[in-house]
Amino acid sequence: MTNKPDAAVQPWSLRRRLLIAIVAASTVLWLASLGIVTVIAWQETNDVFDDALEESGHMIMAATTDWNERGLLLRPGLESRPGRKVDMQYQIVADGRVIQRTGGAPAKPFVTDFDEQDGFADVRNNGDPWRVFVVRDAARSVEVQVGQQQSKRFDILEELAESLWLPVLGFLLLLALVCWVLTGRVLKPLRQTAASIAAKTPHDLTQVPTAGQAREVLPIVQALNGVLGRLEAALQAERRFTADAAHELRTPLAGLHMHVQLLQRQHPELAAPFQKLRHDIARTTGLVDSLLMLARLDPLAREQLVCQPVPLPALLERLVGAHAHEAAERAIIIDVQCELDYVEADPQMLDIVLRNLLDNALRYCPDGSRIAIDARRHGGSDRIAVRDNGPGVDEASRARLSERFFRVLGKGQPGSGLGLSIVRRIADLHGIALTFGMGLDGRGLGVTLDFDPSLRSV
Repeated sequence: MTNKPDAAVQPWSLRRRLLIAIVAASTVLWLASLGIVTVIAWQETNDVFDDALEESGHMIMAATTDWNERGLLLRPGLESRPGRKVDMQYQIVADGRVIQRTGGAPAKPFVTDFDEQDGFADVRNNGDPWRVFVVRDAARSVEVQVGQQQSKRFDILEELAESLWLPVLGFLLLLALVCWVLTGRVLKPLRQTAASIAAKTPHDLTQVPTAGQAREVLPIVQALNGVLGRLEAALQAERRFTADAAHELRTPLAGLHMHVQLLQRQHPELAAPFQKLRHDIARTTGLVDSLLMLARLDPLAREQLVCQPVPLPALLERLVGAHAHEAAERAIIIDVQCELDYVEADPQMLDIVLRNLLDNALRYCPDGSRIAIDARRHGGSDRIAVRDNGPGVDEASRARLSERFFRVLGKGQPGSGLGLSIVRRIADLHGIALTFGMGLDGRGLGVTLDFDPSLRSV
């Protein structure tokens, strides 16, 4: 089953938001950079035109000099001044001879075979390329040739590029930063959706909200909700089957146990086979009870627990008293050291945990063993440890002790392999850290329960 988006909340387009954000940011920064480029280009253009005006003024001054009265003698004009952006050289040519020129112009005419009245020409002088403009009088007896080295023009471009590269690079970096920030803000709902999906656990299969999702992400969320819905339905069906089957088995098993007990009394000669059958029935009954317990625990969440201060000394005294007879028959010593008055937990579940741990220790410890139950403050949290000096469990098997139906081979003890699984599930519900380690005297098994520090004992 899938969630349909609320009709009042229309899905928004992630692509549209991202496109609008990037285009808007790029447009604003482009206009700003265009303004800066325009200012810099304006300054450079002013410098170029100022130099051109200066050059033109000097050339006009030289051209209006009565050079005929000076006998057409060559009189070099202005020398080239370093740092000038427009460095133009001119020649006044009469009858093929240069009669006046600037200091940077060659002694021979730039152009000698120009056929038009005026125009531009590209020539080479001493290996350097020049751009020359030629203008003649009506009789074509006198001409003015104005030239400029091509390298001077490239110098202007280089200066313009040197002035622009830093602002342009700065704006590109700023654009990248703005796009990164905007992209992060636009994609924030996507990250939130991913976080809500990643937070899902086997015990939390609630639907992912579809309200406010992007149009591009909505089909994915709806498909995921469909999978979660089918998975939740399958898990619920499995839990119902387990609970119903276990519940239905309790009554016939109890009746079977009574019939076997009756037959055992009626036929004393068959006491041994009937006793073994009773043990098998008891084991099956224990398995059914464990399955019922897991069926009740699996769907629970931590928020559903009714935690309260549990008087620990009284609880431990009651548990030890319930097992005192069995321990006395097998000469097993149960030592209790309790320095905690209360722990915060669900009373019934804490009772189940400690009873399972004590049952497990009694079942696998040989006669004459010792079991220690220790409850105290440790590292800022409440710790309850159940340790024994029995045969213990190898390190490889400890990591699997809380797996369902896992039993250590070679122990020869009856059991279903669900007791520690129940302990693990209850510990997870309470936020209790469950660890398995070495027991007493460098042997045996030790089970440690470290309660969540936020659940302080009173």
